[in-house]
Amino acid sequence: ATHSQTRNFSIKAMRTLSAAVLLAMAAQATAFSSLVSSRPLLLRAPQLSKAQSISKTMVRPTIRVRGGYAPMMMAAPSAASPETTMKLTPDSAVKMLDSVDVFIFDCDGVIWKGDSLIPGVPEVLEKLRAAGKKIFFVTNNSTKSRKGYKAKFDSLGLNVNPEEIFSSSFAAAAYLEQTKFKETGKKVYIIGERGIQEELDLINVPWTGGENDKAKTIELKPGFALPHDEDVGAVIVGFDRYINYYKIQYAQLCINENPGCQFIVTNLDAVTHLTDAQEWAGNGSMAGAIKGCTGKEPTVVGKPSPLMIDYIADKYKIDRSRICMVGDRLDTDIVFGNSNGCVSCLTLSGVTTEEKYLSANNKIKANYYVDSIADFF
Repeated sequence: ATHSQTRNFSIKAMRTLSAAVLLAMAAQATAFSSLVSSRPLLLRAPQLSKAQSISKTMVRPTIRVRGGYAPMMMAAPSAASPETTMKLTPDSAVKMLDSVDVFIFDCDGVIWKGDSLIPGVPEVLEKLRAAGKKIFFVTNNSTKSRKGYKAKFDSLGLNVNPEEIFSSSFAAAAYLEQTKFKETGKKVYIIGERGIQEELDLINVPWTGGENDKAKTIELKPGFALPHDEDVGAVIVGFDRYINYYKIQYAQLCINENPGCQFIVTNLDAVTHLTDAQEWAGNGSMAGAIKGCTGKEPTVVGKPSPLMIDYIADKYKIDRSRICMVGDRLDTDIVFGNSNGCVSCLTLSGVTTEEKYLSANNKIKANYYVDSIADFF
């Protein structure tokens, strides 16, 4: 009897222990799921002022606090949508145009597709300027610097001033300047193209990788370990047509093994317009590769992060309610406008179709939508 009682007690104890283990494993899995599904950090600049000039035409924003300068606060923008949405025609657009002083245009899918100008764009921009409207161009494409985008506008016959152009490559450099990265003495590893390189050169932040690593390969053999620079203090991931396994491995080593190394991405766009024939995988695929092998959430500096719109509103003393954000992406452009107190306008000339926009599954709405900005007039 004693043996039987002891055996029954042991079985009950094992069951209790097993249940406890299962509960602990479930709690751990829930915590891990929460970690990997958490939203990326999106920059918010609560107060901006002029910083030192880095070119003859542009200055970078700084955040002034008591006792000096401090890093920006982080906040995720709200995707709050207006209660109604209205499709504009040249006749119905008059009221919208009268209520807006500033237009911020996305580029890919709004002004051009690939290297092809969208019909009617030059005339619309000319009429907006003639009506006294301020115009800015904010793009998540980091392959070019502001200088590079100025050259593209020129090649398409569009007269745009350099100070009207804001790219995510500029935003990445601005973020490093805000956080005084240069003072750490560290360098940046770039997954990306010339745009990020040129913007970092303007603020004298040393970098490695980028286009220099586009042809590098790894020869996997027994005992091989890829060496990496322990002085890398940040990895910036931008759109990269030459991304390869070497770059992915190098980036994960820096982020996982260099203490305090930052993971910064220019944007999380799923697709982009490299040609006017189809959509192409965007920077979300590059950022996803690095997130996947590090388990880290990136800091996002491009749209819908408020960094660039904060800068524009502060520098030009503009009432946000009289700014209209015009773009073709719901989750970046329209959220960018809605979450920053602006009027929002979706153009169907890019990645979003009218069917997708009006479907019951879409929860992000703009104040207005148009087939293309040619319908403004």
